Amino acid sequence: MSTADGIEPFEGDDRQYSPTRLPGWLQEVNRPDRVQPEQLTRGQLTDLSPRQLLLYNDGRAVWHANIGPIHTPQLIALHEDLEEIVESNRHDGDKTKPAALVDAYPGLGKSTAVRAYGRSLYRKQIALRGETAPSGDRRVPVIYIALSGNTQIRGLNASICRFYGLPVTGDADTLAERAVDAVLSMKTTAIIVDDVHFLAGSKSNSARMANQLKYLSNVFPVTLVYVGVGVQQRGILREGFSQQESLLAQFGRRTTPLTLRSFEVETEEGRLEWRTLLKTIERQLVLAERFPGMLAEDLSDYLYARSTGHFASLMSLINRGCLRAMRRGHERLDEDLMNQVKNDAAAEEARLELEAAIKAGLLTTRPASHPPQRRSA
Repeated sequence: MSTADGIEPFEGDDRQYSPTRLPGWLQEVNRPDRVQPEQLTRGQLTDLSPRQLLLYNDGRAVWHANIGPIHTPQLIALHEDLEEIVESNRHDGDKTKPAALVDAYPGLGKSTAVRAYGRSLYRKQIALRGETAPSGDRRVPVIYIALSGNTQIRGLNASICRFYGLPVTGDADTLAERAVDAVLSMKTTAIIVDDVHFLAGSKSNSARMANQLKYLSNVFPVTLVYVGVGVQQRGILREGFSQQESLLAQFGRRTTPLTLRSFEVETEEGRLEWRTLLKTIERQLVLAERFPGMLAEDLSDYLYARSTGHFASLMSLINRGCLRAMRRGHERLDEDLMNQVKNDAAAEEARLELEAAIKAGLLTTRPASHPPQRRSA
């Protein structure tokens, strides 16, 4: 159907959904991989009509905004550890299944990495056991919930009910019974609980946090995968001898801590990882004047200083840079253009110190095995 002016409507490839609801989670799990837009030259861009250029740039914008997840060494290691924990938890219902806690600094992509593992596990279970559970319900092997500030036990249970599309009325016990029935009938084997640090407002509340997480493991016959920031710093996995510390020790015995590290360039191995990451991203950029080494050679030090080695900061910077390059007709990333791009506050705050260290020769992102190369003019 055309609009009044004869233009065909175009929705684009934006995929808006909430993974904390079953319909949205199914979209994330079952979505087809995006197809990278065709790489056009400047001449080919010039030959496009205004409408064709508008559509092409729209496709490039949504592509750059959704690059990844990239299988970095950090992500691969995390997935291997999660697979070992989750898929070895074949315990009967009378036994508590050990949990996993992915605890890392903000901006490292831990939520994206864990959801990517959840998506893989979901697909694997469906391929193995089919889409329908013995109860006749849809099989939902993995669910994803995210907590908000000051969550209590009732809020935990309500989040799980809300995911399944169940009523969220009643007290904590009523909600728990409702959620457990859904877990059992839909054959859920793993629950990802994101932003778990919201269970405690301060370090002094570590016992309360441990108590609520222990409650989850006792009530739900699944593997729980917690994702949070600074959870271990609250002392939640430490052992002790007082009554409070005994509770923490019990939870610590049932939980395996994992992390997702940032990129570092103090070692040769770290510098090689950084270079590989930039080369991988570079190949996925759709800019008319993209060239080999645009990121990994010309912008390696610059991008590290601007992102401080944090994946989320890096991808935001590159995504925004590509959008600016397209809108300005620049069609490449370089320092002049990137200096106009704003990034998150944490990255910008740490930027000056890293830039100073790089300029003074105290820090470099370049591996010794890959010295800088001059491009011919």
